[in-house]
Amino acid sequence: MPGAPTDTPADLSTECCIAGGGPAGLVLGYLLARAGVKVVVLEKHGDFLRDFRGDTIHPSTLTVLDDLGLLEAFLELPHQEISELTGEVYGQTVTLADFRHVPAPRPFLVLIPQWDFLDFIAEQARRLPTFSLRMGAKAVGVVERDGRVVGVNVETVDGESAIRADLVVAADGRHTTLRDSAGLTSEDLGAPIDVLWFRLPRDAAHDPSRTGGTIQPGAMLVTLNRDSYWQCAYVIPKGSAEALQTKGIAAFRQRVATVAPFLAPATATLAGWDDVKLLSVQISRMPRWYRDGLLCIGDAAHAMSPVGGVGINLAIQDAVAASNLLATPLREKCLATSDLAAVQRRREWPARVTQRMQIAVQNEVLAPVLAGAQAPAHLPFPLKLLQRLPRLRRIPARLIGIGVRPGSFRSCWMRDW
Repeated sequence: MPGAPTDTPADLSTECCIAGGGPAGLVLGYLLARAGVKVVVLEKHGDFLRDFRGDTIHPSTLTVLDDLGLLEAFLELPHQEISELTGEVYGQTVTLADFRHVPAPRPFLVLIPQWDFLDFIAEQARRLPTFSLRMGAKAVGVVERDGRVVGVNVETVDGESAIRADLVVAADGRHTTLRDSAGLTSEDLGAPIDVLWFRLPRDAAHDPSRTGGTIQPGAMLVTLNRDSYWQCAYVIPKGSAEALQTKGIAAFRQRVATVAPFLAPATATLAGWDDVKLLSVQISRMPRWYRDGLLCIGDAAHAMSPVGGVGINLAIQDAVAASNLLATPLREKCLATSDLAAVQRRREWPARVTQRMQIAVQNEVLAPVLAGAQAPAHLPFPLKLLQRLPRLRRIPARLIGIGVRPGSFRSCWMRDW
């Protein structure tokens, strides 16, 4: 429920308070602070060391980092670079996307633990005098006055307090606590799949090096090469996790080994279901991303499927658009609700188009694969085309790596601290 504006000694005021220290929240906080806006970012956890849904940084985000002068420092972090996405489809090796021709300063995907990316952005942001990151601080609801959001209630180990702000941004993911408290709604578009997320040790001497996936009748496994280990995503029909668990972890290890035989020795490290995390796939979107004093971005506004691994990068594009449109009104104390509406107008269409493509892949490709009992006689026609006409591989690379209507940040209002 919305909170009443009651002051406590711990209360503070800022120009923008961002709930959520994920990619969208931290990048927006950094961009606004670099423009001279006073920003407080709230992160409910005490650190970033968690097993996130995605570890891919796409060329669109690398372009933003390059524009900010941060790309070279970022690429000094341990990472892997992926120029092609390949897979084993019913026993045939298929190249799905070729990123070497995307229009970006670095035409490849970067695989890096998300906590390293977040630590990197936080480190850069902390150098700015108008930026503050509060770890272990959970946004629990908005504060309203006269029908306008004027702040956020915060819980920490030291108790509760409130932060007043000219703008509150909900960047706290698909399970945002601020959306409901502000009376905003979200529409569930449905998803026929869930994902089991786990890691297995990698044998560098014998395992393949490529990042990709394997499709067999009734099963799909994505394997991300993280050098010393495989980050694995085993796709299952929606709601089937409990039935799998009932059969026991040994049966699941056998399933994985059957789909990807090179992983068979490593599956012994899955001691129990505590080593396997269920990611409940959700595709949803808010009809309206804002109200007076509040804006939702990233998964809080439009939860994405893991298909294509594009969620992080769309969220960062939301942050770029928000900083472009809101930095000057915030700094000049003239923020209007129409400015928040402009962010949605800029970013809603790319989010909707991407979700439509994800839904099509889920319904027309993944669901039939999971339901199939035997391999088809021939590769699906689109995959045949990709093999016969390699230039066509640039199309999925462009859609995944750059996305729909990407944006670049406006450097004209950036301050040189």
